[in-house]
Amino acid sequence: MNQLLKILFPAPPTPMAVSALILMSRLFFGMMFLNHGIEKWMTFDFLSMNFPDPLGIGNTLSLLCTIFAEVICSLCLIFGLLFRLALLPMIFAMAVALIAIHANDPFIIREPALMYLTIFFILLLSGPGYFSLDALIRQKIAR
Repeated sequence: MNQLLKILFPAPPTPMAVSALILMSRLFFGMMFLNHGIEKWMTFDFLSMNFPDPLGIGNTLSLLCTIFAEVICSLCLIFGLLFRLALLPMIFAMAVALIAIHANDPFIIREPALMYLTIFFILLLSGPGYFSLDALIRQKIAR
């Protein structure tokens, strides 16, 4: 009975456990988002001609900004480097995808952008955790 109660009503996680969960989220969602960016990078020539331009800055520049958010910022997310700063372009890209690019699409098409937007916003609020380059840099500066 005692074990059942522990399963149903667990104690709050320790800070290290929370940091481990944040690390797993960073790795999983960072790698997934990075995959989208690499795919766009590999098909750059084709995509640059007909990539959506919701901000009016041109197809090629819109694609470059998206690739920056999906490749460079994903790597920063994965390593926890300039974590919150890196999340801003990622959040912006997913907000644009959700609101401007896929606004009239069925929910099943908008769902990935909404999921990424949600997890990126949660990570923005949580911070990178102990297992990040930001935490290492913060320790070095504090000494």
